[in-house]
Order: sequence, then C-alpha cells, then structure tokens
Amino acid sequence: MCLLAVMASSQMAQASHVIGADFFQVSRNNEVGNGQIKYDFTFMLYMDCISGQIQAINREDTGIFSLYTGDGRPYSQYEHFGVVKSPSSGKVPANFSNDCINNPPQVCLLRNIYKFTLVLPDNPLGYYLVQNNCCRNETVKNITNPGETGSSYSTYIPPRNQPNNSAVFKNTPPQIICLDNPFVYDHSATDSDGDSLSYEFGAAYDGHMNNNNQIVFQPPPFDPVRYRNPYSAQMPMSGNPPLSIDPVTGMISGTPNSVGRYVVSVHCHEWRNGVMINTVIRDYQFVVTDCSKAVIADIPQYSDEFNTYIVECKDFTVKFDNNSTGGFNYLWDFGVPSLDNDTSNEFSPTYTYPDTGTFVVKLVVNKGSTCPDSIERLVKIYPRFTGYYNFNGNLCPNTPIYFKDSSIGTMYGPVSWNWKFGDGTTDTAKKPIHRFLIGGDYWVTLVSKNSKGCSDTVRQKVEVLKFVPFAGNDTIIVKGVSMQFNAQGGDVYTWMPTTNLSNPDIRNPVGTYPEVGIFPYNVHIVSTENGCEGDDSINVRVVEQASILVPTGFTPNGDGLNDILRPVQVGYSKINYFKVYNRWGEQVFYTTKFKEGWDGTWKGTPADIGVYFWVLSINDSNGQEKLLRGDATLLR
Repeated sequence: MCLLAVMASSQMAQASHVIGADFFQVSRNNEVGNGQIKYDFTFMLYMDCISGQIQAINREDTGIFSLYTGDGRPYSQYEHFGVVKSPSSGKVPANFSNDCINNPPQVCLLRNIYKFTLVLPDNPLGYYLVQNNCCRNETVKNITNPGETGSSYSTYIPPRNQPNNSAVFKNTPPQIICLDNPFVYDHSATDSDGDSLSYEFGAAYDGHMNNNNQIVFQPPPFDPVRYRNPYSAQMPMSGNPPLSIDPVTGMISGTPNSVGRYVVSVHCHEWRNGVMINTVIRDYQFVVTDCSKAVIADIPQYSDEFNTYIVECKDFTVKFDNNSTGGFNYLWDFGVPSLDNDTSNEFSPTYTYPDTGTFVVKLVVNKGSTCPDSIERLVKIYPRFTGYYNFNGNLCPNTPIYFKDSSIGTMYGPVSWNWKFGDGTTDTAKKPIHRFLIGGDYWVTLVSKNSKGCSDTVRQKVEVLKFVPFAGNDTIIVKGVSMQFNAQGGDVYTWMPTTNLSNPDIRNPVGTYPEVGIFPYNVHIVSTENGCEGDDSINVRVVEQASILVPTGFTPNGDGLNDILRPVQVGYSKINYFKVYNRWGEQVFYTTKFKEGWDGTWKGTPADIGVYFWVLSINDSNGQEKLLRGDATLLR
C-alpha cells in the first residue's frame, strides 16, 4: 500500500478519458481492536486509450481519494490522499470474437487498479470513501456535454458492529455490442457474506467543478449526470426490445438499435435481514457498433404478408430459395408440428407439405460452429386459388360494360379485388361497371385475394369499337346557296331538326337556306354492326354575301395558334391561286387550295421575321376573276 498526501482541487478538468469505475471492499476488522475498523479497498478506473487525452490518462497513475465521516465531514487524516496504481493495471482484452464479424471496430480499454488498506477509528456513522474525477468520453450519446461532465464514485464503510464485505461483479463488461443483434450479458455479482442481491439501472454521478475549472472534492450525495431525451438512468439505451436488467439475476438483455457510446450504471443492492445495507455501483460505457456479420442466414420474403416467405395457393409443394452468405452447412426445419423428419440439409430444398396451414420454417447456418446464424419465416399453404373474371355489354365508347369476378378458391374465396382498366382508372368492387370514353384495345387486370393471403392476377384484352360519330365541321355559307352535309361514323343517321334539309334520315342531306341566320343540327348515329350509337352537332351560319379575309400577321412558332398564313372565305368554293413573296420579290409560297397556307418556312428553313406580300386570285359568282393583294407580318 502506498498512500500519498495531496492538495485539494489539484486535478484540472477537460480530460475526456473516463469510461467508468467501481469500488469493492473487504472487512479486516478481526485484525484490529474493538475501537478500530480495518478494510481493504479495490478501486478500478476504466479509461479510453484511443480518444482519451494522454496527459489525463498519465495523471491517473496516481488516483486521488477522499474520506468523509457518515455525516459528510472530511476526515482530516485522509481528507485527500493519493494511491499509486497497481502493477496489474493495463489494457483489458476486448473479449470479442472476431471470427463472426467482418469489421471488428478498433477498441482500447485501460484499467487502472488501486489497492489500499485503511485503518480507522470506529465511527457509529461510518465513513464514505470517495473518488471524484473528470471527465467522461466526449462521444457519449446519452448524456449532455459528456466531455465536460465529471464522474464521482463512493463506497460506504460501516461501523464495526455492522461489518460488510461488498458484493463483487463477476465479469468485465463487454467493449463491443453489435447493432440490431440480441444482446445478453451477465452483470451479476457474488457476496461473501451471503447477503441477498438485487439489480437495477440507476443514475451515474457527475463530478463538481469550480469556477477555475478544477475538480472539487465532495462527499455524497452527488448530482446525477444529465441525460439527453429520450434517455434516462432507467432507460440508458434505445433498443427493440429496449435494454433491461433482471432484478433477481442481474442479466442484461435487449437488442440495441442505435450506434454510439452509452453510459450505463448498474446498482447492485445488498440486503441483510430484509434491510438494504449497501449499494455497489458500476458506472460503465457500452459501445454499440454496426457489425458486419460474416455469416448471415437469409430466407427471402416473397409475400407481402408479414415475415412470410410465400403464400402457396396452387400446390402443396414449395421450392425454398436460400440467400444466406458465409455458410458451409445448412439445417432446414419446415415447421410441421407432428413430424420429426420434416428437415433437410440441402442448400435450397423442395418440400411437400402434408396439409394446409401456416408453418414456421427455420434455417440454421453453420449449426454447432463458432459462427452460426438462424432465421425464421412463415409459409402459408392454402391451395387452390385461381383468379378469373368475365364481362358483357356493348363494347362501345362511353357505354357501360359489366365486369364480374369469378375467382375460385377450394377452401377460401376472394375477399378483395383490385381492378386496373388500362385507361388509368381503377376499382375495388367485386362487380364494377366501367365506361371506356374512346374506342381502342384495353388490357384489363384483376388481382383477387382471399383471407389467407392467396392472390392471383388475371389480364384480358377488352376491344372497344373505335366508334366516333361525326356531323361535320361548323360551316358558313351565303344565303341562297345549297350545302351538302357529310356525316360519318355509322350506318343509320337521324338529323334534328329537319328544317331546310332534303332528307333527315340519310348521311348526306342537302340544306337550302333562303334566309340568313344560324342553324344548329344534331345527328344521332347508329352502328348496326355492334349496336354502338352516339350523337354529334354542327352549326350552319348563313350570311348575306360572300367575303374573303387574309390575316395581317401570323406567328409560326408551333404553339398551334395562328401558325399558318391562309385565306379565310365565306361563299367561295375554290381559289385560282394564293402566292406569298418576300421583300425582294422572291416567291416563298404557292397553292391552289383554300385550306392550304404558308407555315413560315422557305427552302426548308424558318423564314426571316418581317413583312411579306401576298396575291390571291378567285372567281366571283359570275365567273369573273378577281385579284386581291395585301401584306402580312411574320412574327415569332
């Protein structure tokens, strides 16, 4: 034992190296007189030798301790004293099997062990032995400002008439925990006195700093560290299921689901005759890392049912796919409760089930080795289920067509339907009614499903007649001139009203108009081949005299508006020619047809912006030629 006198407040903060610590004590009262007590103490300080500050770690070669009476007063002889670390101090092996992990993280854990003995006058209030330190690892995730948060540890030394050997934890905590892997760790302790032990997660304690950023030695009670939301002393890590400790056995279990460093403090309570007489606290950091497993058992999930490999609805035989990696042997159990021989050692086996039902299939990869892995999936066997549908009705545009599901299930019929009609519309009814707005071929798909997850997809082509009733374009004519209609699309035509028409029941009646006005007509058209019928309308505008107009400008930019320069006529049946010239007198366009016009190009390229000149030749009602001239501006 080597005890050194030291001055208070001698250790500077901002060290960021402490991972955790714990105290143990053994009573030697039988070696001293009745007025004295004697105890052997062991204090273990854990430090990070990768990211911890080396100067701070070196300062821990001598540990600083304080002794207080049970009422919190400093005990002058041992108010602050130093203890040199034991020769058995040093790095702690990771105790982590790398055989099953491809990317074991780099870790370095130092453990300083301080062993010393104190002989003290008996005190009815007992004593507190304290170690205040600074600071914790800066990367801790579950407490606030960890690099500026100190650490405080203590053990209670009872009076002579209540001797106590503290509980001693059996195992050194793990340095690495793998993300999303079930974690089980024995954090139990032994007690040489035979006291009963219970366990819980509790607070880790802070170390107080003064205004000069120096540690202030102080007795219990200590301030707990401040936990970040949603963490707490009782829930120090997130997980699914969350980390928990069995209060009787001390077993810690859970599946951590977030990487990082977490301060975890385990409180081991000693009970004697139903009374808690002492609490041993181990304050430690658990490091959760995203381990890359070298061996992964993997049965794919082909069904949208939860954790289900497949819902087999056609047969009792299932071919199992195996996506496992890193394996050298495989054991399949196909999950038939009444059978012991429903197993296979093949990589990708095929199995025929004896009956319908839901079965839990398990695959174990590398069973009995140091790196096994396993997975379970459900297989649902419910044959047979076959999807089908039919439809009827006139296959005409905008006409109701009646669809009907006719899927068949040997045991369970369909309970849901998803129709896609091929025109962007859907339905979920068993018997939907649908209208296709235009003719064409439509692939109609039905996905039907029963209560056991069986589904089938059926796709059929529905051929809707391309029936387009057309009365003709709206027309302007001169009074006294006859007009011949030219409806299209069917076989039977009925015009309404019949005013001024030669025959309202033919496709192309002649209309004669002695008076000016606007005459609207509707024609009902029927296709006798398949019963399609529909309507269309046309307006005839009768004016007093013939006229012709050529626009004064146009914009051939492809937007569909005013892109063409051409004559607009009323009362003229034809033109002799329409010519367009540029400002140098070069002809850039020529036509003899009324409906044709200039698109603003010349010699295959867009013509220049500017003014162009046109000449139009027509014959009047007396057959005399008339020449019209003008100009138009090309804009873009």
